[in-house]
Amino acid sequence: MLYPDKLINVQVGLSLYMPDPELVKPVYEEMLAKDATTPFPFWARIWPSAIAITAFLKTETNWIEGKRVLELGAGIGLPSFVMAGYAAELIISDHANEAVRLIEKNIHYTGLQHVKAMQLDWNDFPDDITAEILLLSDINYADDQFEPLLILIRKFLEQGSTILLSTPHRINVNPFVTALQPFIQRSVLQTVEHMNQLIDIRILILSF
Repeated sequence: MLYPDKLINVQVGLSLYMPDPELVKPVYEEMLAKDATTPFPFWARIWPSAIAITAFLKTETNWIEGKRVLELGAGIGLPSFVMAGYAAELIISDHANEAVRLIEKNIHYTGLQHVKAMQLDWNDFPDDITAEILLLSDINYADDQFEPLLILIRKFLEQGSTILLSTPHRINVNPFVTALQPFIQRSVLQTVEHMNQLIDIRILILSF
């Protein structure tokens, strides 16, 4: 793998292989020097929104129990791996090939039989992928991705899916959340500790 990984304790009782935090930046800078178009590996760390939605799901397991679940833009996939035992079927996906390879490694390491990794891009999403529950964690950070994301969210809602979306407070997120207002059935404020800071994350539950 381009980013060397190591086994890290991510939750009580759960360790996952992750890119070594001390090596991500120097490896990225080395690749950037060779190719200026190298994308930053946002997938290579666990973000506060992933911690928040995981904490929420641990208190309300009914959202996952016995369901067909898809996590899109999962990165490390913390919510999926923590909650995997409750799901009937689980797909953990990301658009980055290296993220998907790491997810596959962690599926093998954890011995999960009903879970699979997939490389999925919301800009070119296959028609045959469906889910009862769609998990989205801090995926709405780039303005130019709002439109394709909203199109995909509406598609899942029209298919009868329930969507759980966690997002930090950002000024540019306001138009995105405003567009989702007709579908918001519940909004929960979850505060998490991350890097010695308390961060507020909004959990939105969307359905028709």
